[in-house]
Parts: sequence; structure tokens; C-alpha cells
Amino acid sequence: MTKKTQDLKPDTVLKNYWNDNGQFADFFNAVLFDGEQVISPDELEDADTEESSVLEHREYAESIRASRDNIKIHKRSTTYGVELVMLGIESQEHIHYAMPMRVMGYDYGTYKKQYDRNAKKYHTKDGMTDDEYLSRMKQTDRFTPVITVVVYYGDHPWDGATTLHGMLDIPDKMKPFVNDYKMLLVEARQNDLIFHNITNIAFFDMLKVVLDKSITKNEAKEKVIKYALEHNVDKTVVMTVAGATNRKIDYIALSKKGDVTMCTLFDEIEKEGMIKGKAEGIIETGIDLGLAKDDILQRLQNKLDVSLQKAQEYFEMFGKQTV
Repeated sequence: MTKKTQDLKPDTVLKNYWNDNGQFADFFNAVLFDGEQVISPDELEDADTEESSVLEHREYAESIRASRDNIKIHKRSTTYGVELVMLGIESQEHIHYAMPMRVMGYDYGTYKKQYDRNAKKYHTKDGMTDDEYLSRMKQTDRFTPVITVVVYYGDHPWDGATTLHGMLDIPDKMKPFVNDYKMLLVEARQNDLIFHNITNIAFFDMLKVVLDKSITKNEAKEKVIKYALEHNVDKTVVMTVAGATNRKIDYIALSKKGDVTMCTLFDEIEKEGMIKGKAEGIIETGIDLGLAKDDILQRLQNKLDVSLQKAQEYFEMFGKQTV
């Protein structure tokens, strides 16, 4: 028997997991409609996750770069035509205290992209009023609404704001006049969502075990192993649980004996998460100091004792976030 290590990147495994239309639809039905089957998997289409745009002011223009984790278009035919809603999932391994503002930025990027695409239709003023032409938008034009849900995979209770107001220091008398922005938050560690998709049920059941701080890691490991075996959970789902919680998990795949395939889960290690944190700090410092990319890569190799390829992966992972 040989030990096979799965090097799991949280963003990658979660994007792959939520790419599945069945799991995606079931999740939104649970969050928005208490499990009622309103959204069907065959009504979902993949959408571009890139939401970069240019914020324009009179004196300058600022580029805003943002990339969503997962977003799909819900398209449903009705008596009156076609209903469209964009549904997005943002996965968070750590608490982000500016998350309402980030979600607001993602949603703005989605609407801005729709506006820009719509505005390109109007090259001339033909058939438009002065105000419409100035707006590059007809009074009857409408955009597709977007709903974003943040899924938090940390083991501490979320103690950050869930609204823009929660991030602001507002005098009580001024609150009614300051626009708020609310975000939908799901904590994987503790929720009462009603799922029907068996993969989602297993995924969140095992997440609750792994993230339970009232038991030891060994106890959690044993419970997850038992659950996975009793419910015949696919190994890729167990790997997604590992990636979502930033665990490095090793597997020993034993040969089939009869109708049973054994898959053993062990050795949860926090080392990878610690290295990523150090890499992010090195990259951010290097960029602040104006160092060239090659110099930053060399620093990563020397300080973390990693290969050039691994240093380049870290730079791709964190370099764009700090530029």
C-alpha cells in the first residue's frame, strides 16, 4: 500500500464542487426557499465569473478587479416570457470584516458589466430621448438581478458584519438616510438548511463534524470516516470537505473486498495554511517595497524552502490580490 497525499486548494475544490448544477440548485433552494424545489438544475447556465470594471469619476477612472467564485444564470420560461436571475456563491475560509462591502462590489461589478454591454447597443441617438442617449440606457431597459450568498467554512462563529451599516459608525439620526447593503451568510459549521441533494447532505453533515470545536481532531476524524463509510460518500466529496476547511488529508485506497471499498482519512495538518499565510505576507511586503516579481519569487523560495514552481503558484494566488 502506498500513501497518496491530496494537496487541496480551498478555492479550487469549492469552485469544482459548486460547478455541479444539482448541488448549486439544491443549495439556493435551501437558502432562499427553505428547501422548496423552486430552482431546477436544468434551468441553470454558467456565467462569466470575471466582474472587473472601471469606476469612472469626472477627474479620473479607477479599475476595479474582482473575480467571483461561482455564478450561474437561472433561466425560466413563464407565461410572460423568460425570467432571469443571476446566482452567485462566495466561499470564505476566514472571517472577512469587510465582507458586506466586498459583496456590494461583486454585485456592482455584475450590474456594471450588464450596463456596459447594454450601452454598446446605442451608437446613435436614433429612437432615443436626450436623457436616454446621455444615460446610454432607455427608460424601458432592465437588467438581470443578482443574488450573492457567502458560505463561511471557518470553525469560529462569524462575528463580522453582515450589512454595510454594521461596518459604519453612523449617528442614530442619520441611519435612515445612509443606504444599507445586506449580504446572505451561511455558516457551514452550524446551520438549519434543508437539503434534498444527497451529496449536499453529506457535504454539510461532514463539515459540521470537522468544524466542531467541542471534540478533538481525532474524534472528528473518526466520525467523518465512519460517516463516509456508512453513507458510501464519494471520495471527491470528502476531499472537498478537506479543501473547504483547509486541511491536508491523506488517503489510503485499499483494494475492493467484496462490494466494499475502504477509504481511510487521517493526519489533518495545518502546515499548508500556515505556509500560505507566510507567503501572502512575503508577497505583500515585496510589492509594497517595489520589488520585481523575480526578486519576490526568490524570497519565497529562500524563506519558505519551496521550489520555483511552488513560489510561482503562491504569487499567482496572492500577487493579484495585492496589486
